[in-house]
Amino acid sequence: MSGIIGKKIGMTSVYSADGRNVACTVIEAGPCVVTQVRNDDVDGYNAIQLAYGERKPKNTPKALLGHFKKANTTPKRKVVEFRHFRADVGHEVSLGQEVILKDVFAEGDFVDVVGASKGKGFQGVVKRHNFSGVGEQTHGQHNRLRAPGAIGACSFPSRVFKGLKMAGRTGGKRVKITNLQVVKILPEKNVVLVSGSVPGAKNSFVILEK
Repeated sequence: MSGIIGKKIGMTSVYSADGRNVACTVIEAGPCVVTQVRNDDVDGYNAIQLAYGERKPKNTPKALLGHFKKANTTPKRKVVEFRHFRADVGHEVSLGQEVILKDVFAEGDFVDVVGASKGKGFQGVVKRHNFSGVGEQTHGQHNRLRAPGAIGACSFPSRVFKGLKMAGRTGGKRVKITNLQVVKILPEKNVVLVSGSVPGAKNSFVILEK
């Protein structure tokens, strides 16, 4: 699995060859630096570790400072490991090498995008699970429109089953959107446009997998 790390910039739309207006997400992908190379002999599997995004040295743990120093690069904010990267790309990569967008993707490719969904805090069942509420405001039910309704089961089993859809913290979870097409690549700006929406807020980190 090859891929690259990027940052979500926002959304736009472009016209396709057949005249359709396609909604796209703008992602600044790379350049990334190879900070570790794993192989079968030492680690038991093949993979490379990519790093992206500048980070202040004073805010970086000393262990990570040494890790980045081995790769002869500055401290980075995001580190992700990709297995079988060299086999997918078709050439060897070395420690400290820079990986750019056109090394991994081409226009027309289909990619999977991983990101953290927007956190929405503690929410009720209507917003969190798309409940419709108890019913209309009638018979004196002035405060039951967005309520979950009954959750128990009387005297037997006298408890609430685990996993019941209830109010709680919403969003802020790892989400993967699959089969998004690469609509356009702007290599001079390290920008890629993928069809559709991807999880996360603006300027949040995303992972593009091929």
